Amino acid sequence: MPSSTRELQELLDIEDLDVNLFRGRQPSTSLQRVFGGQVAAQAMIAAARTTPGKTVHSLHSYFLRPGDTAVPIIYDVENLRDGRSFATRRVVGRQHGRPIYMLTANFQVPEEGLEHQDTMPAVRPPEEGFSLPDVLRSRGATEGLGEWEEEWAALDVRYLGNTKVGGVSEDGDRPARAQVWVKTEGRLSDDPLEHVAAFTYASDMTLISAALVPYGLTTASRGMQVASLDHTIWFHRPFRADEWWLYDQHSPAAGGGRGLVLARVFSQDGELVATVAQEGLIRKRQTS
Repeated sequence: MPSSTRELQELLDIEDLDVNLFRGRQPSTSLQRVFGGQVAAQAMIAAARTTPGKTVHSLHSYFLRPGDTAVPIIYDVENLRDGRSFATRRVVGRQHGRPIYMLTANFQVPEEGLEHQDTMPAVRPPEEGFSLPDVLRSRGATEGLGEWEEEWAALDVRYLGNTKVGGVSEDGDRPARAQVWVKTEGRLSDDPLEHVAAFTYASDMTLISAALVPYGLTTASRGMQVASLDHTIWFHRPFRADEWWLYDQHSPAAGGGRGLVLARVFSQDGELVATVAQEGLIRKRQTS
């Protein structure tokens, strides 16, 4: 995985192969399957490359198969609609001749309109949060920690806790809640698409963990099989992914081996800049 912001920028700079056809490179990684945030970000960039003059306001996607980290991903973009205000694209990510990911994204010509938003919750600042390696150390999960830190060094993540550990408020009838501050480790360019892509990459990192909060489990807990099934983002306002953004996550329901997580994304000055939704597999393997 990218160990610096520069490597993350290189990973997201996909290659143009032909009209509406792109190739995404793979990072050096010890992961056994492609990180979902990577394929989502690369597919979104592929769609954006075909919609000049418009910016993405929503994406909806499915993770179909585990990706192979040893070979590039081919992104085939289909033009579904080009209107005066909106454009819609469908992207299929393929490896070994089979689809591994499918995305539909909608783009809009920027315009002014009515505005309102949720109020940002009262939280501790990023400086008072804990890095994820520190959280893992506190849980005694030290095996392979150095390798883990290297894999995710392109992102600065500060964990504030959840409704089981860390004192995060249950927020009324929401017992499964977790909060983290996130930004890229270094500075990005001023290209808005680069910030949207970097955010999309990071948005898959901690979400499904919120569905495990009520059970005192994590994605690394013994006997758990965890994987992202789908991923949706609505972008409300432009923001910088290299400045702190709050990931206020809660899981409204789990059942059938799946957990649903919703998240509000706030800039540090209190603007609601995006909303994210994801359903993931949270299956407990049978042990003999």
